[in-house]
Amino acid sequence: MCTHTELKQRSVTPYRYDIVGSFLRPQALKDARLQFQNGQITADQLTAIEDAEIVKLVQKQKEVGLQAVTDGEFRRSWWHLDFFWGFDGVDRTIIDQGYQFNGAQSRPETARLTGKIRFTSHPFVAHFAFLNEIAGDDVAARQSIPAAAQLLFELDRAENKEFTQAIYPDRAELLADITEAYKAAILAFYEAGCRSLQIDDCTWGALCDEQFIAIMEQIGVNVADYANEFAKLNENIVTGLPEDLVVTTHVCRGNYVSTHAGVGGGYEPIAEKLLGIENYSGYYLEFDTERAGDFKPLRFVKDDQQVVLGLFSSKFGELENKEQILKRIEEAKQYVDLDRICLSPQCGFASTEEGNHLTEEQQWRKLAFIKEIAEEIWK
Repeated sequence: MCTHTELKQRSVTPYRYDIVGSFLRPQALKDARLQFQNGQITADQLTAIEDAEIVKLVQKQKEVGLQAVTDGEFRRSWWHLDFFWGFDGVDRTIIDQGYQFNGAQSRPETARLTGKIRFTSHPFVAHFAFLNEIAGDDVAARQSIPAAAQLLFELDRAENKEFTQAIYPDRAELLADITEAYKAAILAFYEAGCRSLQIDDCTWGALCDEQFIAIMEQIGVNVADYANEFAKLNENIVTGLPEDLVVTTHVCRGNYVSTHAGVGGGYEPIAEKLLGIENYSGYYLEFDTERAGDFKPLRFVKDDQQVVLGLFSSKFGELENKEQILKRIEEAKQYVDLDRICLSPQCGFASTEEGNHLTEEQQWRKLAFIKEIAEEIWK
């Protein structure tokens, strides 16, 4: 099933077997972070430990056969907030409660405005430069950042809305400043050598979640209009970029200590808008559970775009049933050609520093399993 020797190999991201980006934090890194928080080691000592662990991580990614590598987000606490905090005018703020997941609640932190959003410099650029240097020439060094729409979504939270409106009474100015700051950051990554950029985005998972839609309707928010605003903002930041910068996006439905967010719902309500965004080379889409619905929305994917099917769960260590995976790929082929399909976990293994509930050994075994299936299909 699914074996076609004439299928093309991939020479740029996304690759046939791929990752979303984050990895379980090793114990040495967890210990170092705690020591730094307690004032037992300096920032330079923490950075040295991070460097050493990232070097080992990149080597491990190469050993498992990955063609694109990341720094595992080892220098971050969150997949998104740390990036937001790097902009001028955006501060780390403690609030009353964290994000609500299915049976779990995150740490109560957010990104709140204290001034106009600007890019002057960003610590992530130096982080990427280090990754790019140690990655070498045999793999692609990939940088992941949260979507511009994700920042807007955070600033629109009930806890932040009045602060956002105080700084930006004109929403058009807010959108323009987010766009300008993001484009400047992306170009800084490019100057540091980045040619593979992944934009992570939970907003679309929310916009097709039945529970979220109902809540928005209750407070008078038109979800379709919100989706249009997100799509336009995301498209603006990836318009006019260098031609050799490959930009992909990952749509997440919540990934915190092996739990998810919301009640779920298929991509259909937002598929045409999401998959109509210009200048994305590929979409990493969650399809590991029934919460994501069927593959019919893939009919909107453009002919020059790849779809990375997240058929494998990063939330648990047990391997999926291979025959079932092959069957689901056959189903997806009804809507998108096999040459434009790739495989990956549905999300990273540690969207926050807490990480999902599996071992590092299980993490690597799952990636080897994905590679095994991909090589069976794309010989």
